[in-house]
Amino acid sequence: MLFKTIKNTTSSIAVLAICIMSITILALSFEEHKKLYFEFVKGDLDALSENMSSDLIPLLAAEPDVFELTTMLLRLDRYENVKFAAIYDKNWQALQSYHGKSSSIQHPLTTFQLETFKNKVSGVYLANSELIAVKLIGDKRLPLGYLLIIHDSMGPLSKSKLNLLKQVLPLTLTLLVIVIVLLFWIQGRLFYPLISLSRLTQKIRRTNDYSLKIKIRGKQEVASLSNDLNLMMETINQETKKNKEYTNMLMNQQKAMERLANFDALTGLPNRQFFLETLRIELAKAQRSQKNLVLMYFDLDGFKGVNDSLGHDTGDQLLIEVSKRTKEFFRDGDIISRLGGDEFLILLHNEPNDFLLYQIAERLVNGLAVPFEINSWEVQVSVSVGIAKAFDANFNLSEFVSNADIAMYRSKLAGRGTHTVFIPEMMEDNKRRLLISNSISHAIKNNEFMLFYQPKVSSEEVIVGYEALIRWNSDALGMISPVEFIPIAEQSGKIQMITKWVLERLFMDIGKIQANVNPDIVISVNLSAQDIKNKAQISYVKDLFTKYGVAPKAIEFEVTESAYLENFDMANDFFTEMKQLGSSIALDDFGTGYSSLSYLTQLQLNTLKIDKQFVDNLLISKRSTLITTTIIEMAKQLNLKICAEGVETREQFDFLVAHGCHQLQGYLFSKSVSLEQILSDNLRN
Repeated sequence: MLFKTIKNTTSSIAVLAICIMSITILALSFEEHKKLYFEFVKGDLDALSENMSSDLIPLLAAEPDVFELTTMLLRLDRYENVKFAAIYDKNWQALQSYHGKSSSIQHPLTTFQLETFKNKVSGVYLANSELIAVKLIGDKRLPLGYLLIIHDSMGPLSKSKLNLLKQVLPLTLTLLVIVIVLLFWIQGRLFYPLISLSRLTQKIRRTNDYSLKIKIRGKQEVASLSNDLNLMMETINQETKKNKEYTNMLMNQQKAMERLANFDALTGLPNRQFFLETLRIELAKAQRSQKNLVLMYFDLDGFKGVNDSLGHDTGDQLLIEVSKRTKEFFRDGDIISRLGGDEFLILLHNEPNDFLLYQIAERLVNGLAVPFEINSWEVQVSVSVGIAKAFDANFNLSEFVSNADIAMYRSKLAGRGTHTVFIPEMMEDNKRRLLISNSISHAIKNNEFMLFYQPKVSSEEVIVGYEALIRWNSDALGMISPVEFIPIAEQSGKIQMITKWVLERLFMDIGKIQANVNPDIVISVNLSAQDIKNKAQISYVKDLFTKYGVAPKAIEFEVTESAYLENFDMANDFFTEMKQLGSSIALDDFGTGYSSLSYLTQLQLNTLKIDKQFVDNLLISKRSTLITTTIIEMAKQLNLKICAEGVETREQFDFLVAHGCHQLQGYLFSKSVSLEQILSDNLRN
């Protein structure tokens, strides 16, 4: 640092020259002073040791008293430079020792051999920069002992040197100070602009504030340097601001990406990836402590209908409101996440007891059943909830989630809007569902499916149509009810394979039925929600009409109320195409789904079917009787054909006919029969 500046270099050279001269003179003086000092101290030590050895003669002549010897040695306390003293007997055995103020704890004689003094003549010697006095106590012919005193020669010498310095240095230091002050004052005036510039650059480096300006007046070179530096600082300041803005933008983007990676962008809830990773960690902790965990899995019943009928924006708002309301039903520590679509997972904090778990599930089901106000619409949905426990899954992550999913599916089968706790027996049901799902393709290839037909009769009990119904006689599982395998096929995405098989079989059979029963017979066939969403299905149906030469009016397509309304726009497009061909459309299970009368004016319908649950309670329940009557009257006003299904008693038949029902089907007339039986019955007639 000293020679990094011109100012310091020039000043230092002058000061250094004076210092070297002064130091040289002092060194010569100190060397001469050292010789005089040793002669003086040596004389004092010789006199002191001689006096003490004389005083010790009477003490050693008799039996040595340790106390008296100690008292004698303590006289040395007055001499602060005495490091060590010892009294020995005539055989050089130590009788008593003394450690002075300047001595170390360690015995000084450990640094050299005591034998070096045994043969020495009494006197004072210089060893290891210390004066050592060795005195004989008594006469040479009759020695009583020896006295040894070690005197610190360096301490007094240093003090003496200090006194010398006090006399010599004042003038030297005064001259040095005057020279240094004068040099720095002159150079300070000359180099002030550069020093100010240096200080400013140091401040900029320390504060990173590149907006600072340099205001220096000096020679032309200094002014030019200051101006150039200001321009450079301005450029750096601008670039620094840009870098800060860019850095802030990157940090914000990183935070946003981290949030997108771990949280659902729509609802703000933890997403699938984050939740499953959290669940994996919690399962590991729970397994170590053998603590149970509880997982809830729920989705919204009828959510697709909201999307299709009210738009995806309303559907998104519904999911947001559902997530907000769901948070109100759970406790601090419960982790709520959106698995995807309208599916949610909830990890309950601590294992609640069965009663509390029931309360939480009921609160969720009932709370989400309350209508939502969204975009001026009153939207109502229900939820199916599945509940699983970690013990039942052996703390396996995928099995844990799967168990909750199985329980949720069981809630849907139970009628939706309810909750179900997983039990191990459900796993067998799930295995059967998987087996059924995996067997569908095999069943189609090996003709395990069969098509049966249930007659529809007029008020005169004349057969005017049939409903095509599929049956499955599996080689591996035996007879499987459509109530069981149709929902599985829909869930596994294989329902369209079955529909295509049913349509092809129906188009193959319909010519025989018309030829043997009635040329104007109309056969209805059921379509699923997935069928009416698939535009390729329209082309497939048109090709069948052409391939088998079937008149479109001979086919009536049935779809349930919920499937129609959950896929409203796509269903209307599908059925518009079918009606243009000449086929008719029937709405099945009316009154069991949305039951929104406003939709009836927008549906592409020909026939309204009254569900069996209303027919069963005719003349038994006033409410069901009133609803059935109302449905019939409403259908009449809309010029719709009315078909009642599930008619099993003559009283039901008479009531329905009396109120204007056009078609009826049920066990009162016939169960579903095979094509062969239809043909054989017609031959007998």
